[in-house]
Amino acid sequence: MSTPAAERIQALRDQIDQHNYRYYVLDEPGIPDAEYDRLFRELKTLEEAHPDLVTAESPTQRVGAKPKGGFAEVTHELPMLSLDNAFSEDELRAFVKRIAERIDTINGDTLRFACEPKLDGLAISLLYEEGVLVRGATRGDGYTGEDITLNVRTIDNVPLKLRGRDWPRRLEVRGEVYMPKSGFESLNERARARGEKTFVNPRNAAAGSLRQLDPKITAQRPLEFCSYSTGIVEGGELPDSHSETLYQLREWGLKINPEMRLVTGADGCLEYYRDLESKRGSLAYDIDGLVFKVDSRALQQQLGFVARAPRWAIAHKFPAQEEITRLNDVEFQVGRTGAVTPVARLEPVFVGGVTVSNATLHNMDEIARLGVKIGDYVMVRRAGDVIPQVVKVVTDKPRGQKPVHVPEQCPVCGSDIERTQLIKHGKSGAQISEGAIYRCVGRLSCEAQLKQALFHFGSRKAMDIDGLGEKNIEQLVDKELVRSPADLFRLTERDLLRLEGFAQLSSENLIAAIDQRRHVTLERFIYALGIPEVGEETARTLANGLGSLTNIRKALPQVLATLKDIGLTVAHEIHNFMQDSHNQQVIDDLLALGVEPKESGQISATLVGSVSFGAFIDSLGIFRVGRKGADNLAAHFSSLDALLEASEEALSEVSGLSNQARSNLFAFLQVEENRRKLVETEQQLREFGMHWECEPQSSGQILPLEGETWVLTGAMERLTRDEAKVRLQALGAKVAGSVSAKTTALVAGEKAGSKLAKAEQLGIRILNESQLIELLEAEGQGV
Repeated sequence: MSTPAAERIQALRDQIDQHNYRYYVLDEPGIPDAEYDRLFRELKTLEEAHPDLVTAESPTQRVGAKPKGGFAEVTHELPMLSLDNAFSEDELRAFVKRIAERIDTINGDTLRFACEPKLDGLAISLLYEEGVLVRGATRGDGYTGEDITLNVRTIDNVPLKLRGRDWPRRLEVRGEVYMPKSGFESLNERARARGEKTFVNPRNAAAGSLRQLDPKITAQRPLEFCSYSTGIVEGGELPDSHSETLYQLREWGLKINPEMRLVTGADGCLEYYRDLESKRGSLAYDIDGLVFKVDSRALQQQLGFVARAPRWAIAHKFPAQEEITRLNDVEFQVGRTGAVTPVARLEPVFVGGVTVSNATLHNMDEIARLGVKIGDYVMVRRAGDVIPQVVKVVTDKPRGQKPVHVPEQCPVCGSDIERTQLIKHGKSGAQISEGAIYRCVGRLSCEAQLKQALFHFGSRKAMDIDGLGEKNIEQLVDKELVRSPADLFRLTERDLLRLEGFAQLSSENLIAAIDQRRHVTLERFIYALGIPEVGEETARTLANGLGSLTNIRKALPQVLATLKDIGLTVAHEIHNFMQDSHNQQVIDDLLALGVEPKESGQISATLVGSVSFGAFIDSLGIFRVGRKGADNLAAHFSSLDALLEASEEALSEVSGLSNQARSNLFAFLQVEENRRKLVETEQQLREFGMHWECEPQSSGQILPLEGETWVLTGAMERLTRDEAKVRLQALGAKVAGSVSAKTTALVAGEKAGSKLAKAEQLGIRILNESQLIELLEAEGQGV
């Protein structure tokens, strides 16, 4: 009997089969990869929920489509299976966890993974016998492919004979044939000049080139091959790890990807993902994700395979970055600082790895620029963790009619809306533009945003106030007991007894929990303030770098931007937050009520003298100057004073500076506001000791625990694990999550378990909490 689930599953199978045929056989994909992934994931989810409906013919049970005719068929002696996909951090971590659970002697944090970009090309197999290329084959459906030997031989970087010696008698090398971006553009340019059809993307171009029946045509195409694994190996041995195997292939003359890295655990994989995602656009070739493989061949064999993929490897796909959807409405939200932001309410659409139903429109000036109306179809972009944003109106679809109007009163509290000006310069540095900020005069009198701010302030990663849940915050605000985060430290047991669900004991417990948080690390305090764009890592950078709340509160944007991973946009957010009068009052109140962030009080030694004059000039972001030009300017002019006094003629004497760069710089320096800010920034760099004339820390001086690896385990009384970690890191130690032969010392708190046992077995130095505190105090990191 047919059911809705069975009908949907069959419909999905039919669609996927058709798209497989178009994609793999005809090289004419009918839908984007992101849409194909949606169909496949929906089918997989349905089949997991209804295992009785799974059949051997389902696309989830085989790799791809059958090869088309025209070439002889090749049966792969070892199937060329595809990979399962991860689309989020949680899915990647779940993959690592599954491996650790399947091999219960392995800690997921210690698993080593070989990481490579996932090239967007065509997978092929190269078979070498006695070191000579004898066959090239496409992947096909994973079991049967096409013989493309003559075409493969035309690819310049495919060796016809392996270099060196000691290769196996029979060696199958697997990899990707792809077309670099520059070659793709040249190919299409030639096609346009001849009036021929152009290729849609480099992947299609590579696939079409390999399937030419005339190898002479393939030889004219700018193709490259990159190896990523091996198949059949007979009459010889390969290294014990995947990474070493790839390096061995390189020795034999086969290209491997230069971005390949060896990392440890899920954190290492994710760090690699973020690194490659940031440089994706600058790579010479297209990639649609990354591949993570367990490096140990022995573990690979132990883990084995599922129906269509190895258990020891996964592809972490980059999210689709743009989609089209309908703008249903525009609402206005009030942030913690009172800024009123227009928010687009969208027809839900899957973009950037998540379902998006809301997106920012930035401000009313942006709405005017876009010319957007209610009912328009709009392009929505979400790259990585960036907030979804409306980037343009799709004009070839039906347009809306209702215009978007600026509210005159705050949509939350009814207070008047004021329009203030945000001054910012463009990339050229000489172009000054104004942007509008719409701000609620009532600021934190808006109850909705106050509740949001309090919930963040007391959350686990911020002040970590146990018992300060959402329901309790609602009551505290509704009964007007709390009007700012500082008011939490004014609460009494009598106040709490007025709230629903509070008795004597629960009131005492919450007051005690709040009282315990009068002493927290500086990074927790900064994070708890809820500064826009400031997460845990940025808060840690601020605390460790600038050393004190005082320094952070007065730091200028250009100074903040010299810190690691803090750009000018985030630097301005921090500076603006700290200069806001309401925020200043909240911080002052917190300090007056005995909240004392634990701080070093000093600028990090690594920042002393760290800002060179060239870097200072480069940070201005003046179009066409660049870092090399900035360094040339720094070498030519001995000081900022000399640069400020420079005429346009004097600037022309600087080598390596284009006319456009000189013109932009001179125009920038003529704006009095720019000159004033430059002088103020230089003065603060001197004050903080970061100025290029300040004596940097001697390179010979090292931190007390430099090069050491420490592990924390068990519960502590006087220090949280996070606090202990921060202090050890400040002394130069690396704090790891597991014990190994490389561990220097283990700090064991109450109820320490397997880590303590392993440390004892390995003869590693073990300290209790008191001994750790004694060591920290001796090195100036006391509690």
